[in-house]
Amino acid sequence: MNATITRVFPFLLVVLGIYLWIGYSITELTGGGRRTSAAVDVSPEGGEAIYWGKGRCFTCHSVGGQGSAVRGPNHGQFGEKFPLPMGARAAERAKERSEKEGKDFTAVDYLVESLASPGAYVVNGYKNEMAVVYAPPISLSLKEIKAVTSYLMSLGGDLDMEAIDTSPSEITQAFYSKISAAAEAGGGDPGAGAEVFEDNCAECHMLAEEGGEIGPALDGISAKGLKFISESILQPTKALAKGFETWVLIDKEGRQSIGLKSRDEAAEVDITKANGDVVTVAKTDIKEMKIDDTKSVMPDDLSEGLTVKDYQDILSFLMLQKPKTE
Repeated sequence: MNATITRVFPFLLVVLGIYLWIGYSITELTGGGRRTSAAVDVSPEGGEAIYWGKGRCFTCHSVGGQGSAVRGPNHGQFGEKFPLPMGARAAERAKERSEKEGKDFTAVDYLVESLASPGAYVVNGYKNEMAVVYAPPISLSLKEIKAVTSYLMSLGGDLDMEAIDTSPSEITQAFYSKISAAAEAGGGDPGAGAEVFEDNCAECHMLAEEGGEIGPALDGISAKGLKFISESILQPTKALAKGFETWVLIDKEGRQSIGLKSRDEAAEVDITKANGDVVTVAKTDIKEMKIDDTKSVMPDDLSEGLTVKDYQDILSFLMLQKPKTE
């Protein structure tokens, strides 16, 4: 018995060693063995750690012969299909974009837009299925996205850390603002939030001179802060904007109209209901008219029709609505 164990034990050790080596090799090949440290520098080295770690970029992309994913374009120099590494490729595509749009686009602009708006550039032969990297479940911070951008630029491009980090162009800064707004809102997607707004809010609220006038215009709403915006959606009666109080009008026949006092003339009053219908009542027919601060024209159950993702998305969209600067 002991002799059998003595002969079999070394064999088992060899088999275990082979399995461990195979597992390690696969992990290294796919990049899964690398992990982002808690503190990441805005540098190519920091971006590389995120690319092969928290960012999970390696699940869709490879870099030259490193990695095995093929769902997305290779970010390195690889065969006839990818004769240029990503940094140099970004410069070429920025040049094409500049000629097409008639304004200057840099390689950094191209890369940042690709990360902030994944559908902006879809390479022929690939699907528009890239994840929004600053939204859950990946949730990269602005600093981490800057680091990934620097890593991609370092792959054959002219690395300009100022253009990436401290002195971004106007185009890049606009996308940084979008990413920051998403982070403030807990990781929502402002693009998807715009659709939620259109479906649920635009009928009553005006934004950029478009929409309804039942509720207050929301241009510059981010200045009021995330807490105010969140409470306004979840508890519409908590902070009613001046001029948008809810009025209750009861005429002499006992009919009740609830809504905004949208017109108040010498002889008549208009009450605009939540559905947009306008009720005109002669002042001589009014029995009682008063503000009810326990009610809001905005539906109390609006949030019930939103998923958690919808809620995060619309918060990030509204946090992007910055006050206009003169």
